Amino acid sequence: MKFIGFVLLLCASLCCAVSASARTVLQDYLPSAVASDFVPGAEGFGPIREDLAVAPVLKGGETVAWVFVTSDFVGTTGYSGKPIHTLVAVGKDAKIIGVRLVKHSEPIVLIGIPEAKVKALVAGYAGLDLAAEAKSGGTAHEVDIISGATVTVMVIDDSIVRSGLKVARALGLGGLAPEKDGEGPRFTVNPDAAAPADWIEAEGDGTLRRLSLDVAQVNKAFADHPDARARDRALTEAPDATFIDMQAALVSVPAIGKALLGPAEEANLKGWLKEGENAIAVMGRGLYSFKGSGYVRGGIFDRIVLIQDDVSVRFRDRDHRRLGAIALAGAPDFSEADLFRIPANVGFDPAKPFRIQLLAHREVGPIEKVFHTFDLAYQLPQKYLTAVAPPAKEVAVATERTEGSAQAELWKRIWQDSRLKIAVLGAMLVVLTGAFFFQTYVVRNARGFYIFRIAFLTVTLVFLGWYANAQLSVVNLMALFGSLVNGFSWQAFLLDPLTFILWFAVAAALLFWGRGAYCGWLCPFGALQELTNQIARKLHIPQWTLPWGLHERLWPIKYMVFLGLFGVSLVSVEQAEHLAEIEPFKTAIILKFIRAWPFVAYAVALLVAGLFVERFYCRYLCPLGAALAIPARIRMFDWLKRYHECGNPCQTCANQCPVQAIHKTGEINPNECINCLHCQVLYQSETVCPVVIKKMKSRAKLAASPGGAPAHPQPTAKV
Repeated sequence: MKFIGFVLLLCASLCCAVSASARTVLQDYLPSAVASDFVPGAEGFGPIREDLAVAPVLKGGETVAWVFVTSDFVGTTGYSGKPIHTLVAVGKDAKIIGVRLVKHSEPIVLIGIPEAKVKALVAGYAGLDLAAEAKSGGTAHEVDIISGATVTVMVIDDSIVRSGLKVARALGLGGLAPEKDGEGPRFTVNPDAAAPADWIEAEGDGTLRRLSLDVAQVNKAFADHPDARARDRALTEAPDATFIDMQAALVSVPAIGKALLGPAEEANLKGWLKEGENAIAVMGRGLYSFKGSGYVRGGIFDRIVLIQDDVSVRFRDRDHRRLGAIALAGAPDFSEADLFRIPANVGFDPAKPFRIQLLAHREVGPIEKVFHTFDLAYQLPQKYLTAVAPPAKEVAVATERTEGSAQAELWKRIWQDSRLKIAVLGAMLVVLTGAFFFQTYVVRNARGFYIFRIAFLTVTLVFLGWYANAQLSVVNLMALFGSLVNGFSWQAFLLDPLTFILWFAVAAALLFWGRGAYCGWLCPFGALQELTNQIARKLHIPQWTLPWGLHERLWPIKYMVFLGLFGVSLVSVEQAEHLAEIEPFKTAIILKFIRAWPFVAYAVALLVAGLFVERFYCRYLCPLGAALAIPARIRMFDWLKRYHECGNPCQTCANQCPVQAIHKTGEINPNECINCLHCQVLYQSETVCPVVIKKMKSRAKLAASPGGAPAHPQPTAKV
């Protein structure tokens, strides 16, 4: 009996564990929500469905909408590495009725951009037509980006649209068909299908699909455009003249590829396509080109887009090849014929219907155009398909893979949109690395090196800081630690390309040069401090050198600040992020001083202090600098050259170090050094360094002697 009781207790415990693990996010936030905030006049919510994490919104006892939390359906995380929880109410017509931001952990919103601004943006999704989004592949709306919070906004947009589409399909709202992934048979491409014999057969059985428009049809389409200028600028060619005759085929299907391309070209296509990739052939003739010429400049074919459900694929020049002669007998002559590759990670299924959307434009002004879209629908004929029934265990894996692909697509889209910024940052890192490796030559001309450093810091401040908002913060480190504790995910860090690249560059630099590579060259706020101090020097504002004893006792403050923030983050990351406001980066760099006056006053006070004591904040208060100094002790090389005479008796470098990082005994403190290379300029100076001056005099004396000086030995350096 005791054994039976134990078994029953164990089963009950397991049931409770399963129940707890199955708890939805909606259960946490629905009790505090007010139905009328989402649907005017609604009295309340019904019970949450057992099969889907949605609850009915009730009005007059009837269900008028459904409410859900985005994080129950999509796993996209914000920059903090945590989901952004948004409550969404969607109506029976698949239109979003109300949206509320209920929970987030985004640092930039917590301690930077007013949360009211982000909540207003989220509320603006009311009215979004999910049926239109499904038809357009999620591109039927414009994303309203908030400056300084690009990543957060794109995560919110991705979460609302993708979760909304999942709910609308699951409930069959707005005529959207429920998804049936894993239910019953599915289809895959049959590699043994027979190829069409000629062009007529290919057109007849659906292997080739066609979009044919004449001038009259296009003029009629633009005649209905709301912009009257579109009607006034109708095409003047004959009404029956061909505007475009466009045909397409899915040539990654072996039978179609062999028939249309021929054996040699089909073999080349196989070599071009990687596993999981597909390709379409598009051929056209007439007055209008489906390619246009814009892709030559921008790398994107903006006149055609492939759409399948909520997947949309825009083709870039790297995914394009020109198609030579068409091998299929009876093929007409085309003015353009091209192959376009469909990447494997976009979620395209060749067995499902898709469409190629053609964007036609009409110029209505010197630089103004209006647009109209036409669709070429494509469905692979049944003879190229074979039915398969996947094992049940594959369903969950497929769902997980689809979610992972969607998240990957988001960060890849952000990286694509940031190509210019990434290129400039890459160039900056290459230049800086070269300067460090060849520092002996770079610092040889003191005036030239000064100009180089001021120019580099200006680019860091203006481009990297104020334009690209690529300012690292101790908050990044706390987010990384939180991610490691709660389950690491690359996706959260890949959402911000420049920050991701900078952190990798910092990690490498710590091994070679210590923290100074970032703090002295790539930190926008550090650059702002140094540039304003240089202006102060030009204006003859007095510079204060703190007594060494006081200076040495102020060093530990930044380490205490960092350890305090780290300790708080172990209890509450959000509280630590609030306390991290000791960093003025968000006020001075991200928000460009457009903020409440106490924050602005604090940042300005630090800059004013820096007018008298160069890099005052970096020296004594910066927790990020302290955090980077700790692992910097493991650096493998010591690039800064010193003489045996440095420190005893010579104190020139110690007295002239901008941040007082050189001890009176001549040693450089790597924890405080910012690698400005000023000491290396002095190391070779023939007018400042006593060791070099003494050696120059010795050379001159030897040269003046009767025998002359056969060689020019260098001063002895410290090893």
